[in-house]
Amino acid sequence: MAIYDPSKRPEAAYDSHTHLNETEFSEDVPAYWARAREYRIMEMNVVGYNHVGNAQAIEIAHELEGVHAIVGFQPEDVNEVNEAEMAILRDQLNDDTVVGLGEMGLDYHWEDNPAPEVQKAAFAAQLDLARETHLPVTVHARDAFDDVYDMLKAHHVEEFGGVMHSFTGDAKEVQRFLDLGMYIGFSGMVTFKKSEDIKAALQVVPLDRILVETDAPFLAPTPMRGKMNEPMFTHYTLENMAEQLGMTYNEIAKITTDNAHRLWLDK
Repeated sequence: MAIYDPSKRPEAAYDSHTHLNETEFSEDVPAYWARAREYRIMEMNVVGYNHVGNAQAIEIAHELEGVHAIVGFQPEDVNEVNEAEMAILRDQLNDDTVVGLGEMGLDYHWEDNPAPEVQKAAFAAQLDLARETHLPVTVHARDAFDDVYDMLKAHHVEEFGGVMHSFTGDAKEVQRFLDLGMYIGFSGMVTFKKSEDIKAALQVVPLDRILVETDAPFLAPTPMRGKMNEPMFTHYTLENMAEQLGMTYNEIAKITTDNAHRLWLDK
């Protein structure tokens, strides 16, 4: 009698947005990576957000198999964006582990964030760089969908592509970004009972545009909600998405992995 049945092994999955470069993981990043691989989360993007996070994302990607880096400046950190920092960012794009630019975008939710004009200027500079280098973008949008849409359209995002990270809009809103050619990333929020809008958006996104992410250490999915998120928890979100879409776990895991490869790796 065989003690191992490879036909029952879960399909490999890809966490398209995680922050193993955050301080919550700093004591033992390889351990969290290994825990993810126990659940067949075999690839992940470690996403930068400022000059420190960008450098750490690249360092982690060099050290761990199946890890890719995305570098950029998130809305709350754009005050540090200047010519010198943009020159460093441009140089980092030459690193073999870097597959995209981000996370970038607009966030009008927090009053202590930089002014909208400052956020827009940094977002525009990064979109220009993405268009120049033909690298896909990872976009953060919170209480700013209209402005994000307008800027993506004005900068011809269809020429280089990208993902709306941890999408929180509804079925109508998501269609606007699909029309721009964007992929849609679903985090643990899609598993929350009261996230009706996000669940509705999931139903209308074509299967070839769906990505899964943890956004760890934030937004842990049900049934781990309230705990610190980690890449291992990708499997909970995939299980929930599969149930909502009437699919098997292996089907949605393969679809989201293939989509991630198409966006970031198959160049």
